[in-house]
Amino acid sequence: MSVPHEPSRPADRRARLQGRPVDFCPAPPPEADRGTVRRITVVGEEILSRPCQEVTEFGNPRLSALIDDMFLTMHMADGAGLAANQVGVDLRLFVYDCPDDHGIRHVGHIVNPVLEPPAPSSRRLIDDDEGCLSVPGATMPVPRTDHAVVHGVDKNGTPLVIEGTGYFARCLQHETDHLLGHTYLDRLSRRDRKNALQQMADRRDDVFARRATKAAGHTR
Repeated sequence: MSVPHEPSRPADRRARLQGRPVDFCPAPPPEADRGTVRRITVVGEEILSRPCQEVTEFGNPRLSALIDDMFLTMHMADGAGLAANQVGVDLRLFVYDCPDDHGIRHVGHIVNPVLEPPAPSSRRLIDDDEGCLSVPGATMPVPRTDHAVVHGVDKNGTPLVIEGTGYFARCLQHETDHLLGHTYLDRLSRRDRKNALQQMADRRDDVFARRATKAAGHTR
């Protein structure tokens, strides 16, 4: 058995904004300062179990406001990514603010994302714990590839290619799944799914209380 290839440590350690290195990106990013907190949907709600609609209109204030709201909602819930159907909106869009396994921060949004299938020769599955803001309080090991490439556009319709490794690759796959009508629970065995749902039942009230406290303390 060969030793798995480990990605080399990037020489450029700057944060990536929309996939490009930047010298500075505040935390939270400017979008969150403009946003309003929205309610996060919970597994079992119908909007999470069906594919979302393509975005067809770009460069409009309504789409920009949705992205702002999603960034703030994600940060108030201590998330690394958030899909539009997780705030009750039936559109193919997600936002992210997520580190990779080298500690490089990735921040941005992507509209109408399509996950590029990995080449069989380089496909490497990693089992690691995964949580979801729509499955509050639960974490379970989920197999994901250690590298992901997503194609889409930004809010103005400009083409984007976002690439991630490690934890950020997991985030890209997780959020793209949401827009196809799937949560990570769909990737679990029946026994593990039952375990995750029990964790949620036991912990969700505490999670909701923490979110409410953080949102209540948010000031513009």
